[in-house]
Amino acid sequence: MISLSFLCHSTMKPTCRILSSIRNSAFFGFAPVKIHNGSAKNGNLSKLCINFEQKSQYHTYPCRVLGFGSVLSDTQKAFSVPNWSFGQSGVVSRSFRSRGVSVIDSIGPKGRDFSTSVETRVNENNFERVYVQGGINVKPLVVERIDKDENVVGEEQSRIEVADENVEGLDEAKVLSSERELSDIEKEAWKLLRDSLVMYCGSPIGTMAANDPNDKQPLNYDQVFIRDFVPSALAFLLNGEGEIVRNFLLHTLQLQSWEKTVDCYSPGQGLMPASFKVRTVPLDENKFEEVLDPDFGESAIGRVAPVDSGLWWIILLRAYGKITGDYGLQERVDVQTGLKMILHLCLTDGFDMFPSLLVTDGSCMIDRRMGIHGHPLEIQALFYSALRCSREMLAVNDGSKNLVRAINNRLSALSFHIREYYWVDMKKINEIYRYKTEEYSTEATNKFNIYPEQIPLWLMDWIPEEGGFFIGNLQPAHMDFRFFTLGNLWSIVSSLGTPKQNQAILNLVEAKWDDLVGHMPLKICYPALEYEEWRIITGSDPKNTPWSYHNGGSWPTLLWQFTLACIKMGRTELAEKAVALAEKSLRADRWPEYYDTKTGKFIGKQSRLYQTWTIAGYLTTKMLVENPEKAALLFWEEDYELLEICVCALSKSGRKKCSRGAARSQILI
Repeated sequence: MISLSFLCHSTMKPTCRILSSIRNSAFFGFAPVKIHNGSAKNGNLSKLCINFEQKSQYHTYPCRVLGFGSVLSDTQKAFSVPNWSFGQSGVVSRSFRSRGVSVIDSIGPKGRDFSTSVETRVNENNFERVYVQGGINVKPLVVERIDKDENVVGEEQSRIEVADENVEGLDEAKVLSSERELSDIEKEAWKLLRDSLVMYCGSPIGTMAANDPNDKQPLNYDQVFIRDFVPSALAFLLNGEGEIVRNFLLHTLQLQSWEKTVDCYSPGQGLMPASFKVRTVPLDENKFEEVLDPDFGESAIGRVAPVDSGLWWIILLRAYGKITGDYGLQERVDVQTGLKMILHLCLTDGFDMFPSLLVTDGSCMIDRRMGIHGHPLEIQALFYSALRCSREMLAVNDGSKNLVRAINNRLSALSFHIREYYWVDMKKINEIYRYKTEEYSTEATNKFNIYPEQIPLWLMDWIPEEGGFFIGNLQPAHMDFRFFTLGNLWSIVSSLGTPKQNQAILNLVEAKWDDLVGHMPLKICYPALEYEEWRIITGSDPKNTPWSYHNGGSWPTLLWQFTLACIKMGRTELAEKAVALAEKSLRADRWPEYYDTKTGKFIGKQSRLYQTWTIAGYLTTKMLVENPEKAALLFWEEDYELLEICVCALSKSGRKKCSRGAARSQILI
């Protein structure tokens, strides 16, 4: 199997590259090779990055090979690997075959074995020396094509086939994962989803956030957002079309290594962009090329880096492998390196005392000021999910032992922290109501010095006897008691909550259906900030007025995550009820981004129409309900081994007191 990627130039045709500002170090710096017309015979290389006639002439620029080397059959010899480097650390010495991907054996001018270096400390900031000085300079990446060797045809046939790249010729009404006839609303949804496809060098690379033909000021809604594309990706994957998702994962991986600055300051390596746009750049005369222009937060409202983008990328990478069976993508060296860079960024030691991830306001789906800075539940649930995904996908070798150990320790500490301190039900609220304050000791009950007066009156009357939920945030002397839907749903999906807690969350949703679902599933948070509280916390944000947008608005895209949680907990009837409710309005209202008012009756005052993740969320929901066995590939069951891992037990400090024993008897059941 030979894996090749090509950079092609042709007169009057758009070429494709990633516009990079990184200097010095080279990542995929392969020397150009000549490609002759004859090499495209038998369909092996018939589809290059540019669509052109078979008889058309190539430009004087040759195609550039950007792979990690070539993996051939056992009877063939591998091509020699040209210069390839991490920063300026050296070149690859050799490669060998491993399940259809090229794997680095050793790197470095002094012969240091990159893949087997082991740090002695779990908390070492530089787990595998993944950090690359000056960034990873990526040569222009284009859509990768894979030529199949006859010897591996049998292996490939065992995997789920992906759809042809030319999606324009596909019948919008044909859904591969369903045998029944599609309803009119589903046919329209599929057409709209395909209309939102963004093409890069002739191949689909993602879906734009919204595709309203009457919108004269799209702002950044015409870009491909990582978080927004996830439901679109799942819809395509469940429909047997994996190529677009593969393209998306690989191209966004290349954007990860860019040099990004805000006022001459660069954030840490491993950051994924919030979104990107395909731009056409003129060269000279009648020549032009396509480039990817990412946004890491330097153009976003508030200039906040998207913490959740990298977490969603990891989650989608696992989903791609689970649904298609193409685990070779996870095993690629560039994918493994990108995965480690994200983990390095998230697991780096800092000043924080908590295992939860510390972030700024607006760093997730709620990307405006809403008082969620600190340790918001949404980020913690996605972080926990990404860590569980990474533990499955990381190549196990001597060089990754420290990283795997750090992941296990963080998973254990994080699950305990969230289950113990974020959970509230009637019993827990009663405990907080009687808290003593100003306790100083390691044995304190009120560890975060929470003042009972913080308990809002609405909560005491609102929470049902048989339900509970994870609060939105926890910091010293502060508990945000708002119900944030995405964080609670993803806590169920990832088993961040215990089975008992997960059931209690759905019990709460069922008991408070009118408040959390109303006329349109589902509230992004409850309740809304109002009056003086709204002015102080949001900064008088006119878009986040009470019961609108992020401030208590209803978001149909949350439907697929609600469905996934319901299927996992055996409560499919709740999902079906919510889907039936959404179908009454979505098509007639032209697929809005969000709805306003307490019950979600009105289309959002600034809501974009034909919002792609509203459309894709609906389609994904329908396919999950009809194929619950596919849903099982996307969630996690309780990992009881994590409950036995306790960093305190490994500590040499001599402390014998640990609160986990008491916690297990109350929560971990």
